[in-house]
Amino acid sequence: MPVQVNLTDRQQRVLWATVRHYIATAEPVGSKALVEEYNLSVSPATIRSAMGYLEKAGLLYQPHTSAGRIPSDSGYRIYVDQLITPSETLARQVDQLFSDRLNSDSWSFEALLRGAAQILATLSGYVTLVTMPQTNMARLRHLQIVQIEPRQVMLIVVTDAYETQSVLMELPQADSAQNQVEALADPELVERELQILSNFLNHQLRGRSLAELPSLDWSELGREFEQYADGLRASLADLMRRTQSPRTTQILVSGVSEVLRHPEFSELQQIQTIIHLLEEEQDQLWPLIFEYPDSESLGKRATVRIGAENRLEPIRTCTLISATYRRGTVPVGSVGVLGPTRMVYENAIAMVEAAADFLSETLS
Repeated sequence: MPVQVNLTDRQQRVLWATVRHYIATAEPVGSKALVEEYNLSVSPATIRSAMGYLEKAGLLYQPHTSAGRIPSDSGYRIYVDQLITPSETLARQVDQLFSDRLNSDSWSFEALLRGAAQILATLSGYVTLVTMPQTNMARLRHLQIVQIEPRQVMLIVVTDAYETQSVLMELPQADSAQNQVEALADPELVERELQILSNFLNHQLRGRSLAELPSLDWSELGREFEQYADGLRASLADLMRRTQSPRTTQILVSGVSEVLRHPEFSELQQIQTIIHLLEEEQDQLWPLIFEYPDSESLGKRATVRIGAENRLEPIRTCTLISATYRRGTVPVGSVGVLGPTRMVYENAIAMVEAAADFLSETLS
C-alpha cells in the first residue's frame, strides 16, 4: 500500500535514522540522539526541521508533547518501500540453516513445515505462520494398492506436497465359487493384479490434480480388471471429497512465546486476542496470509502489511510479512511472520523470503 509523499534526500535520511533508532530502542526519538548516533552531516536544528516536516506529513508522531517522535504506519511504509532492501547475506544464511536442519528426504512435508516454522520463529523472534498446502491444488505423485486382508485392500495416494491420503476398499466377489477359491488360494495372483492396477492408475493419474481423480478413462482397463472399476471409482471419489475438507486452511503456528519478549505485547488482553485469532479464527486469518502478493509488479516477493493495513482488528497494531511457496509456478501455501510494527524489516523480509524459497525448492 504505497504512501505518496515526496521527500528530499535529507528528509529520507532523517526518516531512515528515526525508524532505525526506534526499532533498536523502543523509545521515542529526539534530534539529539540522531546527531550523536548517526552521521547525518547536518546540524541539530536541521534535523529538528526535517522531523517537523515528517510529522506534518504523517510519517512521525509524538506520543505526548514532551517526548521525541516515533514512526507511524505510513512512516514504516515509506521505510519499507523506499529506504531498505532485504539482507541477501542473511537470506543465504537462513537457506543454509534450513538445508542443514531439515531433512526433506526422510520427513513428511507437514513435519518439514513444522520444523521450518519453529526455526523461523526462533531466528526472527516473531510469531511464525505457515499454511498447509492447498490439497485441491496438489497433484498426484504416486499411487499404490496394497492388500490388507484377503478381501480388503488399501488405496494410498501421495501428492507432490508429500501428503498421504488412504482409503480402504473391499475386493469384488469373484464370478464363481471356483474362481473365488482360486483367488484366495493364490495370493500372488491377487498381488500381481493389484500391482498391474497400481501401474495403470499411476500412468493415468500422475501429475494430475486430485480434483481430476474421478474422471479416469476406465475404457483402457483390460476386461479382466473391469470388476475392480466400480470400487476404485468410488474410492477415488472418496479421496477427492476429503481433499476439499477445511483442513486445507490449517495454519501451523510457532513462536508465540518469542513475541512476548517485545514490550508492545506486555498487555495481557492484547496478547489474548491475538492468541484467540491464531488458535480459534484461522479461517479469518488464512485469506490474509495466503494470497498473491500485491507487490509482485514491483519485483518484490514478500507482502508486508503494516498496522492498520491489516484488516483484522486483533492485529491492526502488528506487522504481517508473508510470501507464497510454490509448486512450480503455482502458489500452494504461504509462510509469514507476525510481530510488532517496530520490526527489523530488512531481516524479517529476508528470512520470510528464504523460508518460502526453501519450501518451494523442496516441493519441486
